[in-house]
Amino acid sequence: MSHWNPRDLGMDRRISRRDFFDGVAVAAVAGSLLGPGSSGRNPAGAAPTAPTAPVAVTGGPCAAPLGDTAQALSVPHALRDGRFWEYAGRPEDTGERYDLVVVGGGLSGMSAAFAWLRAEPGARVLVLDAHDELKTPSPDAAGRGSALLDPPSAWTREGRALLDDLGVGLERAAPASRQADSVMCDRETFPVETLVRLTPGLPAERLAARLPVADAARRDLVMLCENPPDWFPGLPAREKQERLAGLTYSDFLLRVCRVHPDVERFLRTLPNARWGCSTRCLGAIDAWASRGYPGFQGLGLDRSEPSRFNSPTVEREWNRELYRVRGGEESLVRAMTRAVAGDGGPGRTGHQVRLRPSSPVVSVRNDGDPGSASSATVAYFDGHRVLAVGAGSVILACQGAMVPYLVPELPERRREALRRAVRLPLLDAAVRVRDRGAWRRLGVSRTRWTGAYWCVTELEDGGPENGAEDGGGPGVVRLLATPCRSELGPDEGAAAGRRALLRTPYAHMEFTVREQLARLLGPAGFDPARDIESIAVHRWGHGRAPEYRRPWHSFAPDGPFPSDAARGRFGRIAVAGSDAVPWTGPEAAVTAALRAVEELRR
Repeated sequence: MSHWNPRDLGMDRRISRRDFFDGVAVAAVAGSLLGPGSSGRNPAGAAPTAPTAPVAVTGGPCAAPLGDTAQALSVPHALRDGRFWEYAGRPEDTGERYDLVVVGGGLSGMSAAFAWLRAEPGARVLVLDAHDELKTPSPDAAGRGSALLDPPSAWTREGRALLDDLGVGLERAAPASRQADSVMCDRETFPVETLVRLTPGLPAERLAARLPVADAARRDLVMLCENPPDWFPGLPAREKQERLAGLTYSDFLLRVCRVHPDVERFLRTLPNARWGCSTRCLGAIDAWASRGYPGFQGLGLDRSEPSRFNSPTVEREWNRELYRVRGGEESLVRAMTRAVAGDGGPGRTGHQVRLRPSSPVVSVRNDGDPGSASSATVAYFDGHRVLAVGAGSVILACQGAMVPYLVPELPERRREALRRAVRLPLLDAAVRVRDRGAWRRLGVSRTRWTGAYWCVTELEDGGPENGAEDGGGPGVVRLLATPCRSELGPDEGAAAGRRALLRTPYAHMEFTVREQLARLLGPAGFDPARDIESIAVHRWGHGRAPEYRRPWHSFAPDGPFPSDAARGRFGRIAVAGSDAVPWTGPEAAVTAALRAVEELRR
């Protein structure tokens, strides 16, 4: 139960905007949001829970779901549950014929349309999407920061050409932008809520002294940071890495290092912003390869190259300089939308491309035997009836787990591989505040929380026009929540977290936003009732694309990966989307799209 009254937090105040966007997928977790007991604690094994608003929320504008329609959720679920065709009529042929139909209007789908038109400038292309707008929300609304990319030199030749054609601005990402500068040891985790500032160069002993943990935990944390022993003495390096590959980082801390449980609780949310899950899900081998995870120095492992057991993303980013897309992943989608369809307005035609939102696809089939078919038929639901269009080729750039329900004729091996593409749920918020001065007075800008509902709060960087020179003036605060039940693993944990997320009303989310900002910034003069001007919450039930990694996927790193079986041409149909490659990120979505285009044009 929260100690805050909703009225004191401003839940009854009228503000300029209360937006609730319901999304399907993002390729990266949070862009710049990347960082390194009592009755208030979470029970062992339980996911962080949001405080309950003690009274009903009244007054103020109602938050209506934006960026989604009823069909966007109900139609895919009805297909999954086998209910859709019991009530839907037979598809009605519209008489429309296209050279390419793309299912999914996100980054991968728009990349496929763009690449197809580069090869065939006169082609007629239709992009269908279940949501009521094909473009992802603007950065100000979404609060998703800027997508991190591999350097252009690491992209495929086709990917580099696509970036050049779009003229998308890239800038080097500073390593510091990926680190939190403070940790809130919150009351959900520890007896006394304490904000700990992570001063650069702070000795481990002084850091541990500031934490509200047991004395034994302080000693253990100092040992992990300064002088950990060789936990696997006598074993060769390969076997040490294999041992790490069989453990989560939490298991490594508790079962191998045998540290006090308070140490594991303090470090638990360290990977949430980057990976969408906690240390109870992150592999110890990936923690070893990442910055900020103590306890591995005594193993004597060579850090000049990644381990063969590291995840694909860790391997791709090893000792590489990362780049940031100006404007985030949204800018890539918007640039592609403008390039293929002018202003990208719903139903508008430009360069032979038609964008059709609010049109969830329900069936994709080859016209005849897949081995000899020269066309395909795509059926979608327009809110009233099922309509069908013809296509010379179809690229499925939607969530991979939906493909078996759209193309039931797929071989069972491919259907099973696509079902395994389970995405992690995410929740992010952008809060526009009247005055950002409380952050300056508090002396922090990015705070990791150890167990509260929102695991990261961050003040967005701004220029002098936003008052950044003196720390005052309006600003945008971004928050991230990762509902995955990490102790269950990435697949079962994602499903459990998604169910909980879909049951959570907007009012509950707004309450937790206000309450955590009050807890963090209240001592520096922040008043959520006075200082919050607008709130936009984005819910991504199927958020971070899957990545197969140890210890959860025994086939890693040698494969075969489910993504290998999932992709490939099936008649006039090909699968794109970041589920079709074994790593994540914007370049994964683009790579999958370009590969699908190439497969269909051979």
